[in-house]
Amino acid sequence: MSKSRKISLSEEELVLGLRNREKLAVEALYDNYSASLYGVILRIVNETELAEDILQETFVKIWQSFNGYSTEKGRLFTWMVNIARNLSIDKVRSKDFRNQAKNQELENTVNLIDEQSNTTYKPELLGLKDLVKTLRPEQKSILDLVYFKGYTHVEVADELGIPLGTVKTRLRMAIQELRKHFN
Repeated sequence: MSKSRKISLSEEELVLGLRNREKLAVEALYDNYSASLYGVILRIVNETELAEDILQETFVKIWQSFNGYSTEKGRLFTWMVNIARNLSIDKVRSKDFRNQAKNQELENTVNLIDEQSNTTYKPELLGLKDLVKTLRPEQKSILDLVYFKGYTHVEVADELGIPLGTVKTRLRMAIQELRKHFN
């Protein structure tokens, strides 16, 4: 049995291949980004089966709306993370999700916690974990609530007991600080 290898394309080759609807490009996209996108989704929804469904939905949406992607507006990964994040947050805020969460049995919750502790999401592989650690604690907590837990800015302000403007300012400063490492 031969070991399968990841398909490796540059971002430019990947974008061109996706624009041309090439099968190889889709396979490379999944090989290179599925684990990272799954990690983002799982951090928001906290349920492996649901995260897998949303990951599939994310790739379908990426495929269907790829003509809307512009290299001038940002990197491919950033665009895809936003799609995954938005789909996850939409799901968490949906009435069905909230009702389902209320109806979970205690045994299911214990099993869910056990499963989550064994996840394969490793932000340190991207270096994000170390970069986020460099932020000031007040920036880190807001970034975590907004981007990884799906809170709105208003919900963060209520949760932390600080003004909405302060939330927005700290979040903007945190993002600017993180951007310094990528530009």
